[in-house]
Amino acid sequence: MQDIPKDFRAGYTALIGRPNAGKSTLMNSLLDIKLSIISPRPQTTRRQVFGILNSEMAQIVFIDTPGLLKPKYQLQKKMMEYVDAALNDADLLLLLIDVTAKYHPQDIDLKKINPKQLPVILLLNKVDLLPKQDLLPLIDTYRTFYPFAEIIPISALKEDGLQSLKDSLVERMPFAPPYYPPDVLTDQPERFFVAELIRERIFRSFYQEVPYSTEVLIEEFKERKKGKDFIAATVIVEKRSQKGILIGKNGETLKKIGSDARREIEKFLGREVYLELRVKVQEDWRKNDLKLKRLGF
Repeated sequence: MQDIPKDFRAGYTALIGRPNAGKSTLMNSLLDIKLSIISPRPQTTRRQVFGILNSEMAQIVFIDTPGLLKPKYQLQKKMMEYVDAALNDADLLLLLIDVTAKYHPQDIDLKKINPKQLPVILLLNKVDLLPKQDLLPLIDTYRTFYPFAEIIPISALKEDGLQSLKDSLVERMPFAPPYYPPDVLTDQPERFFVAELIRERIFRSFYQEVPYSTEVLIEEFKERKKGKDFIAATVIVEKRSQKGILIGKNGETLKKIGSDARREIEKFLGREVYLELRVKVQEDWRKNDLKLKRLGF
């Protein structure tokens, strides 16, 4: 094992914010790899996603979290439990605000969700869509809402301001040895990301309630020395009508989802796969604790 410098820094940084603030895009951009799935629809992220940024002098473990919301059913309660767990583990919080949205930091009760009084860096995201003359007044306004450790304008999608953010994060990490080996990018297994990539294709293919009523379960994952890896996945839905929509006429819709997901999975794994998809109805799974537990929530 390589020698760790005495002044090495390591810590956990939780990404929090409203749905669609850009948390997943930010983590992917910081790591230069796609770990969190992204769609134009809010509430795409349902669980914690860990991403690890390694350098010679520091290791930052990012925790991407579901968007902050008031839970209306059991799945959303589980999602907010993931946020609470991330806040409990973190050394630092990154609060993302979409500057094009109509909400403000005061809409999020930081004193309530941050009882440990961790340092909070406010990230003003999507500033590329904001007129330049509006930025400084906006920063001045946000300073009155909460004693932020720092306010940094960024564009997660355009990757503007990210080097400045990385430098600031390293300086704020505690002195500690790394938590993970330097070649590790995440602690989640490949199965997790395969399921997420399939779910991403569903979120990008449907609107209204259908994508929110789906979950993906990996039934088989066989790596083969010769030929393609075999992956069998089940898409869970709440209603028979949703099953019909997902499958489509003569199975064409499900075939298209599978084809698009397979390409993304192969890109992520770096090898060819054979993906088998089927759809199964589990009524009201989002509202049932036992069914949620069986699905890994």
